[in-house]
Amino acid sequence: MEKILTGTVVLDLTRFFSGPQATLFLAGLGAEVIKIDDPATGDPTAFSPPFAGPQGVSFHRKTQADMGIAYLKRARGKKSVCLNLKDPEGRAAFMRLVRSADVVVDNFSAGVADRLGIGYEALREVNPKIVHCALTGYGSTGAERHLKAYDLMVQAAVGMMSITGQPDAPPAKAGSPVSDAIAGTFAATGILAALLYRNRTGVGQSVDVSMADCLFALMFDEPFDCYDSLGLPLRQGNRIMRFSPFNAYRTLDGWIVAGAATQDDWNALLRAMDREDLAENAQINSLPWRLANNAAVDTLVSNWAGQLESAEVLRRLNDVKVPCSPVREIGEAMQWGQLKEREMMTPLWNPLARAPVEAQGPGFPIKFSASKAAYDTPAPVPGQHSREVLIDLGGLSASDVDALAKRGVISAP
Repeated sequence: MEKILTGTVVLDLTRFFSGPQATLFLAGLGAEVIKIDDPATGDPTAFSPPFAGPQGVSFHRKTQADMGIAYLKRARGKKSVCLNLKDPEGRAAFMRLVRSADVVVDNFSAGVADRLGIGYEALREVNPKIVHCALTGYGSTGAERHLKAYDLMVQAAVGMMSITGQPDAPPAKAGSPVSDAIAGTFAATGILAALLYRNRTGVGQSVDVSMADCLFALMFDEPFDCYDSLGLPLRQGNRIMRFSPFNAYRTLDGWIVAGAATQDDWNALLRAMDREDLAENAQINSLPWRLANNAAVDTLVSNWAGQLESAEVLRRLNDVKVPCSPVREIGEAMQWGQLKEREMMTPLWNPLARAPVEAQGPGFPIKFSASKAAYDTPAPVPGQHSREVLIDLGGLSASDVDALAKRGVISAP
């Protein structure tokens, strides 16, 4: 099956996680994603720990074939060109690529692309139909747009750390760099929307994506601004304050999570716990009472779950259709049949070692009925496609490319 973005050319100037996540999704949808990195420094994750190679995974490079695990994951399905954009000839070569491209994505700090002469206005002069995406920590506008940001800073800045963890615990980040991943997902969505608009109107545009905006937009569905009036602490642990019970509960041999979001869920939970007698109790059967007295409700569920093994708790809850799950560690999740059937784990290939490595990468998370979506090629050797792309897409001659390589403007192994 043909992929949705087959024939779409994306020039990828991004680094680290948020930008490469966006272009990884585009690659999975079939776009020809061309990574462009500085020949002198390359992709910062390509040879950064942790490494994977012929002798396994480690924080130290054991062989010359070892490569960074992050690079092996995030560069799948992409081509690699090493081109010095600070050199006038390198910048001119890049602009030749822009003429034939559909999308340019960067996650430079605000203003950097303009200083390099490759900001949206410069791109639009070369290709009026270009879709440009700038992915930054705090956006391309606003008084604090120039501040440098990683996931930790964004989680802190928008209040995520103030709501994560138990009520009496210090600020904590989510266990995964969610602001990077979320921003990359929003960026891919924005690019797709801009491409759809261009297909309808013929007009390109710039897409401004802020990590802070994206994380806050998803967080703020919850009425955190009303918690004080409701007498609630911001940190609710595993709870959602609209539901009770809704938590993690210890069993005889582990942990499970369970929750009642509706009155039907609550009634079913009482049946699972053999406490249908409480259905006649108007007080505990009232959601407002349970919300105000959540600790008492949690104690009720905890006392029941703590007398049984996890499998039995889950069996009883699933029999009456109460939402629940075992609390799996990552290794257990990777053995979960549901994820395996959905092909959510794929082997990683090291192009220097020319062999698979111990680590795995995530599969493409969206399934389509009429088109394919997957990362068909492994991460490339840095600069692997410099010659091919500059000749085929940029229209340079072989002698032009040789001259650029001799001057160090490009790297073409």
